[in-house]
Amino acid sequence: MKPILIVAPAIEPVSLVEAKAWLRLDGSDEDDLVQALIVSARLTLEAYTRRFFVTQSWRLTVDAWPSSARDRASATIAIPLAPFQSVAAIRVFDAGGVAQLLPAATYRAPPANDCARIVFSSSPPAPGRQFDGIEIDIVVGYGVLALNTPESLRRAMLTLVSHWHEHRGDGRADEAALPAAVAVLAKPFRRERLI
Repeated sequence: MKPILIVAPAIEPVSLVEAKAWLRLDGSDEDDLVQALIVSARLTLEAYTRRFFVTQSWRLTVDAWPSSARDRASATIAIPLAPFQSVAAIRVFDAGGVAQLLPAATYRAPPANDCARIVFSSSPPAPGRQFDGIEIDIVVGYGVLALNTPESLRRAMLTLVSHWHEHRGDGRADEAALPAAVAVLAKPFRRERLI
């Protein structure tokens, strides 16, 4: 599966005001830098935890259904992104490259923090084109509000923003890893496997 971001988060889990208060910054001279550090911290911690912090939409493209979805009356496909909220659409392309939208009544996809899956009531139709024959649009994240993100992940973001702000231009190789305090805050949320 190839994930493609189609709708980025509308907000960050940590606001500029919160980050400036954490950094004890009064002026607005560094607002652009701090905002960039917030985005970078979210992306870094999302990669580390393998979780998405705020609601966003992704497209999963696959060439064909996995054998578990092709060969059984009750077909299943695993969703590798978490936390999973919902399926927005499933499209199967025919040989002419025309997308056929699967009716939502033909599958079930309950929300899940981990191990989300789509369960089909019958085997889904096979794609007619060889590559990228299936597109699954999904919505992931803890929620649309910043406060939906668990507090320790928000604190990890603030700690990482602070670390980067204090150590600008200190590019030592031993600082490539996450600072220990950040890792401790984020580790309970880390998914060791994608599926």
